[in-house]
Amino acid sequence: MNSQTTSVPPNDDSFSSRILHSISLLREVQFNGQLLWIDRSRQQPWSFYFAKGYLCYATGGTHPVRRWFRTIAHCCPSIKINFAELQQDLSKADSIALAFGWEYFLLSFWVKQQKITHQQATQIIQLVLSDVLLQLSETQDLSYKVKQLSALPKPLLYLDEKQVVLNVEQFRQKLRNYSISVSFLNQCPVIKHPEHLQARVSANAYQALLQLVSEEKTLLDLAVQSKVNLIRMASTLLPYLQAKLVELVDVPDLPQPVHSNGAKKGAVPAHARPLIACIDDSTIVCWTMENLLTAAGYQFIGITDGFRAITTLLQHKPDLIFLDVFMPGANGYEICKNLRKAPSFRHTPIIFLTGLDGIVDQVRAKLSGASDFLSKPIDSEKVLSVISLHLSQEKVTSEPG
Repeated sequence: MNSQTTSVPPNDDSFSSRILHSISLLREVQFNGQLLWIDRSRQQPWSFYFAKGYLCYATGGTHPVRRWFRTIAHCCPSIKINFAELQQDLSKADSIALAFGWEYFLLSFWVKQQKITHQQATQIIQLVLSDVLLQLSETQDLSYKVKQLSALPKPLLYLDEKQVVLNVEQFRQKLRNYSISVSFLNQCPVIKHPEHLQARVSANAYQALLQLVSEEKTLLDLAVQSKVNLIRMASTLLPYLQAKLVELVDVPDLPQPVHSNGAKKGAVPAHARPLIACIDDSTIVCWTMENLLTAAGYQFIGITDGFRAITTLLQHKPDLIFLDVFMPGANGYEICKNLRKAPSFRHTPIIFLTGLDGIVDQVRAKLSGASDFLSKPIDSEKVLSVISLHLSQEKVTSEPG
């Protein structure tokens, strides 16, 4: 494998020209391998994969895992992604199959298994490339590295990069017309002072905003989930951002579904590990919590249907419960009150998860029987800390005096 690093001079033509020129050079030499663009200020990479000089896939930048799952949800809404199943699929890959990354392998594998069609895979790859190019277009201090590969997976398709770049440039112009930055789209809206917002907007507007920010999702995630035009959603939020009634915060990417080869030596058996439940209608929140908690050695159960939450919890009897406050057709406060009426959950730690962290919300959580309160977006250190705190307290109170 050969590699070479080169800096890109600043203000060297337009973004489109630079990208298309670099791809045309690689096509001339029928390049097989990876073109790695690097943001030198943040050391953030973007990977472009080639076969015989033709672009096959791209990934990297901000939120590559979120981007992949978001695009799957948009193009294949009937597919319900399960972390364990992804790991099982990835266990079938060898080094050659993974040469273009785990994302590309799964798409190829699913096409072979007829889980998705070749047309769906094509649409996914084109949309992923568009998002990668959109992010890359806003980066000024770039360098690139070329890595040649001798063995490659069979390409699903060869991309028409000229059309994709043209579409990205047109979308960038629309964003500029509305004074919307690309980084804006990869952030999560949060209401920090709900009392102030409620006092300044109509009841309908408040409820709409409340629903929008109740999950740990970026604007890109929310647009796909709600099937609302992205620019319309972003421009609707601008007045609230300018009035500082809503703010945007950075959120972490989802963990990669890297296959793990068995349990570690000396690991605690699954039946002996505490079982943690998370009730949240957001599959992204449940996915994040599952990866965080299973990596920390806990068992996990995710529940995205608030109506079935109590029945499922009674069946599994978890040692600790994370509970979302706002879910479609379900109220976290009422679920908590009903759980406290059941003898099985009278003393079980119940931790509220919410995008709101006002005093009124915290008091209401306590009155409904909550043990603690964590605000979104999810902070892994705080999650693990609150679990350790409440499970240790639970153990002390359950021991004979």
